Amino acid sequence: MTGGTAPPQDVADTGAALSSFPVRLAAARYRARQVLWVEGAWPVLLPVLGGLAAYLIAGLLGLPQGLPDLAHAALLLALAGGAAAWIVWRGRRVTAPTPAGVDRRIERASGLAHRPLQTLADHPAGADAAPHDAAARVERVALWDAHLRRTGRAIGRLRAGWPRLSLAAHDPWRVGYVLLPGLLAALLWAGGDAPGRLEAAFWPGLDDPGAPRPHIQAWITPPSYAPGAPVFLDDRTGRATVPQGAVLSISVTDLRGRPSLRVVATGSASGPAVGPDRFRALGAESWSADVPLLASASLTLRGRGRSFSRWTVTVLPDAAPTVAWGAGAGAGRGEWRTRLPYAARQAYGITSLRAELRLAGGEKGGAPRVLTVPIPIDGHPKDVTGIAMPDLSADPWAGEEVVGRLVATSASGHEGVSPEARFHLGARLFRSPMAKAVLDVRRRVATGRERRTAAASDLMALGETPDPFQNDAGLLLNLTSAAALLESPDVDPHAAVDQAVARLWYLALEIEDGRQGGSAAARAALDVRAAQDAVAAQLNRMRALGAQGQSPEEQAELQRRMETLRQAIMRRMQALAQQAVQSHTAIPDLQGLTRNGDQALSRMMQQMQDAARNGRSAEAMQALQRMEDMLEHMRSATPQDLADMARQMQARQQANEQRDALQDLIRRQSGLLDHSQSRLDRVRHAQERAEAARRATQDEMPGQGVDGDLASMPTAELLRRLGLRPPPDMQGPPADEPQPGDAGPAQGPDAPPSGDASAPGAPNPPNEEVRHADRAVQHALGRALDELGQEFKGLTGKDAPSGFADAGGAMKDARAALAQGNDTAAAEAQRKALADLQKGDQQMRQAMKGSGKGGATSFLPGFTSGSGEGGQGEPGGSGDSAQGSDQGSDQGGDQADDQHGDRDPLGRRTGEGKDGLDSDTHVPDTMSRERAREIEQELRRRDSDRTRPREELDYLDRLLKSF
Repeated sequence: MTGGTAPPQDVADTGAALSSFPVRLAAARYRARQVLWVEGAWPVLLPVLGGLAAYLIAGLLGLPQGLPDLAHAALLLALAGGAAAWIVWRGRRVTAPTPAGVDRRIERASGLAHRPLQTLADHPAGADAAPHDAAARVERVALWDAHLRRTGRAIGRLRAGWPRLSLAAHDPWRVGYVLLPGLLAALLWAGGDAPGRLEAAFWPGLDDPGAPRPHIQAWITPPSYAPGAPVFLDDRTGRATVPQGAVLSISVTDLRGRPSLRVVATGSASGPAVGPDRFRALGAESWSADVPLLASASLTLRGRGRSFSRWTVTVLPDAAPTVAWGAGAGAGRGEWRTRLPYAARQAYGITSLRAELRLAGGEKGGAPRVLTVPIPIDGHPKDVTGIAMPDLSADPWAGEEVVGRLVATSASGHEGVSPEARFHLGARLFRSPMAKAVLDVRRRVATGRERRTAAASDLMALGETPDPFQNDAGLLLNLTSAAALLESPDVDPHAAVDQAVARLWYLALEIEDGRQGGSAAARAALDVRAAQDAVAAQLNRMRALGAQGQSPEEQAELQRRMETLRQAIMRRMQALAQQAVQSHTAIPDLQGLTRNGDQALSRMMQQMQDAARNGRSAEAMQALQRMEDMLEHMRSATPQDLADMARQMQARQQANEQRDALQDLIRRQSGLLDHSQSRLDRVRHAQERAEAARRATQDEMPGQGVDGDLASMPTAELLRRLGLRPPPDMQGPPADEPQPGDAGPAQGPDAPPSGDASAPGAPNPPNEEVRHADRAVQHALGRALDELGQEFKGLTGKDAPSGFADAGGAMKDARAALAQGNDTAAAEAQRKALADLQKGDQQMRQAMKGSGKGGATSFLPGFTSGSGEGGQGEPGGSGDSAQGSDQGSDQGGDQADDQHGDRDPLGRRTGEGKDGLDSDTHVPDTMSRERAREIEQELRRRDSDRTRPREELDYLDRLLKSF
């Protein structure tokens, strides 16, 4: 080849350009091919895009959303199916781009002239022929390579260009020119709701943001264990604090689709925050759900793609009750009841409380026994504290040390357990050695400390003793039957022990009762015990039945059993009376004692029945415990105890008579005070009438005295002339009343004291006769008071109350004042005497309560001397029978005081005194209208004078406002 060669640098650059050119060309051809595909598919997709634009416009306007969900879905499926069919049908006419077409597209988009890409793809002519001249062939190849390098250097950046999407060429009806502005206008009209509307348009079952809200009602019903009013929630947002287990009720109407509840737990609970929350259909567009609330959570009510309401609910956990033992659990020495002090608390109330006891040392053999003791409580208290006094002396563990815990059950069913406590159970006192031996065998076999066969041998050995078993065939038969039950291999061991334990308990009681009063007393005690157990069983049954336990049938059964118990107790009383006769024990007023005891017992039973009828189970059980205390005292009572009780009741009767006598004396002394006070009142009224008449006479003569000049008269006096009482800050002496220091004709050194009925020696025969009679009565009252003090000392062995001596001195002063005709001094002395008598009455009551002769009896605490207030002792104690007697006389004293209810503690009538309320204000009826008008005008003139005192002006303003 002729000519020079290219520079080395140009050859290197050309080589680098040619080496990267195939990569650039392949990328450009790929892009060009995609563009040609789009341009080919444009005529096919243009109708589909037009339909889509039309549907978007309809969706922005909310048209598809207004269709039923099924119709909406059908419309979407039809449009999608039509578009797919159109694309498939017209897509067959779209041909794939050819390589030549791709290159032509690149050359046109890149602005390449003379088709350089086609040149690069050509071959030199004759390249495939057999070469005849090797040198010519080499020269030809070199020449062609140089041509390609020049062509490659001439090609710059390769472009595929953008698709040419002509709307006019494929839209002869120019529909696109309408759809595009319409779509833009619809977007502007929808505004911020456009995304939501478009989502709802393409998703059947969703509402756009502009759709009407459904009607929502939501409330929270507290659980049954925490009764209260429902908590209503706002239909949009709200907060509430409710107990655990409350139920959220939601009612949604005017909503076509099923709503849902989105729950986000906000507390630390590990479990679910709510229970089942699925809505149930109530109608075409009505839904309801009841959702249990288990933990704190944020709840969002959603429906058809929208959030309607958001509520934050704080759930208070339902904690278990807190329960603890009080101080002094167990029984002390000699006590047969067991103290179970308790304190329990729960926010929503406690429904039941019980004590679970286990033997401290444990039982030998068999499963450990748990003694459950129900503790009665009334209602469902949130905080309860008290002391239960159950009788556990019949249990084989009586007297043993036990480990106990309290278990409280809340209204929601949660249980709280207290720490354990150690204490001893109460046990009855038995004096019979044989009864103690039987109980000892019973305790050993019940606690597993002795085998059944060994216990049976011990019982048979006891039967060999001459007394009491050899003298009473019934006792011996009961003993041998219990021993045979323990030895029998055909009886379940646990059942045999349980039956033997029960039989041995009653056997020990019968032995103890027979030791004191013989077989008749033992049978009477057995009847009382059986009737008592029947009443207790009926009360427990009524308590367990709840509301059904208040039925007439259950009440009738309780009344029948209590009547049986009352009759059994009276037979026991008769047995004691017969023992007293046989032992020649003198019992004063035996018939009265029996009658009063029957009445007190009937009252106690009536109280028990009323408490059970009204659902007060705890109060009924307490009444039963008081009766059990009484029966326990009766079990160990002797004829001498009965005689002591009769004497105590006589002493109480005498004390009541003394108090009644003192009340009568107080009433009579109050009557004397009434007489003196009435005389003073008559004198005061006469003076007031005379003063009113004098003022009326002066008013008829306006030219005389101070009445002639109203302008110079004090305001207080003007008010008096009108019949009005001036206020305290305007009080002053009347204009015609002598001033201090003036010597009036009615005041002199020998004048009688103010308020006296008359001066000494003044002729007033009626008052003198009444004074003489009152003086005689006053002297008699003084002597009666002295005799009452002597009787009190003889009855109690104590000096008479100090109030008696003070009252006697005041009575002497009253007699002296009555003798002098000084009613004022007499009334003051009588008031003092009355106050001292009342003080003495209180002192006498306290002395009677503290006296040994008037104190509580040690036998039958419910039987009092007819006061009607027996049996008020604490459970397990002896009661306070004197309290009832005191209360009876207290009531009598109150009734006596009620007869003089118009007096204060000093015996004065209510309203007595300078500013006392009365109806004796005198308004002169002779004042002329002209004079009254003049006084009114003068008062108005003074009301307009702003220089007068502020208090006076305020009073006149209020006074004249009504005129």
